[in-house]
Amino acid sequence: MDFSLFYFANEQEAEADSTDRYGLLLEGAKFADTHGFTAVWTPERHFHEFGGIYPNPSVLGAAIATVTERVGIRAGSVVAPLHHPVRIAEEWSVVDNLSGGRVGVSFASGWHPQDFALRPENFADRKAKLETTVEEVRELWRGGSVSVVDGAGEPQRVRSYPRPVQAELPVWITSSGGPETFRAAGRARAGLLTHLVGQSLDDLSDKVALYREEYAAQSGSDQERGHVVLMLHTYLHEDEDVAKETVRAPLSAYLRSFAGLTMSSGPKGRRIDPATLSPRHFDAMVERSFERYFDEGGLLGTVEKTVDVVERVRKADVDEIACLIDFGVTRDKVVAGFDLLGSLRAAASKDSR
Repeated sequence: MDFSLFYFANEQEAEADSTDRYGLLLEGAKFADTHGFTAVWTPERHFHEFGGIYPNPSVLGAAIATVTERVGIRAGSVVAPLHHPVRIAEEWSVVDNLSGGRVGVSFASGWHPQDFALRPENFADRKAKLETTVEEVRELWRGGSVSVVDGAGEPQRVRSYPRPVQAELPVWITSSGGPETFRAAGRARAGLLTHLVGQSLDDLSDKVALYREEYAAQSGSDQERGHVVLMLHTYLHEDEDVAKETVRAPLSAYLRSFAGLTMSSGPKGRRIDPATLSPRHFDAMVERSFERYFDEGGLLGTVEKTVDVVERVRKADVDEIACLIDFGVTRDKVVAGFDLLGSLRAAASKDSR
């Protein structure tokens, strides 16, 4: 089982010193680089405090490249329909050069209408835009060209520069749990990045099987299975009760922020205005979510407890756990838990042999 670090901070819960919002990102990247972790993931988010300090993963990836030597530098995720494929290839090729060939990109279709203020014309067919963008970025990465229309209205073929270090761009597709996205990732022969919001490990296991089946069908070999990454909230402490009380307030605030975002922007007919819920009902919903996450939805608690969680994740046929460490626990406490996280990674690696 591989381990990586994942970042998705709530702006309100980011480092209180606004001059050091990215201190934990860089400190965690240095730790990951020297302790056998596979990668560091940063997302793309816009217009909301939930993840809002991460509007551009390529910019942050460039910063990570300058303070690390080995660890992978990945986008989790680039919202493909918001960008021209040439721009994606250019930016990530720069990071690939800065890092000596360590980048990877997970692509997402996007889901929140407000994000598409950047490219409103792409919202309706964002799923199709995702597929074509991935294909075009891969082609550019390999040195090929894509069709564009220039400022004079003339058709042109263009290539992107600088040329990357890696011959092929490692690609994942991000899924919030929809089975068709799992299948689409397999058909694209891409990796799969997902989480446990709205799905259990049993649900995930069934959908991973769909992904593996599609991937094998495209590759023509049962030996080629793709790569599945699962994001889990992570905080470790020697004392289970201390760990629970440490994460209770920040994780609850994180869940409140996420619930407010998703409930008000879901499909028409299923949207819920959080303001219409009584404080008691909303609090109860958040408390239930917190208890589920702490008990079984994250790497939260002691190393002994979380070793069992890792084993259940392994049985769901997941290849890598991306540890979300910046969900509101203070920086000093997160950093204090790094040694335990390193111990968990080592224990999980030993058990997998």
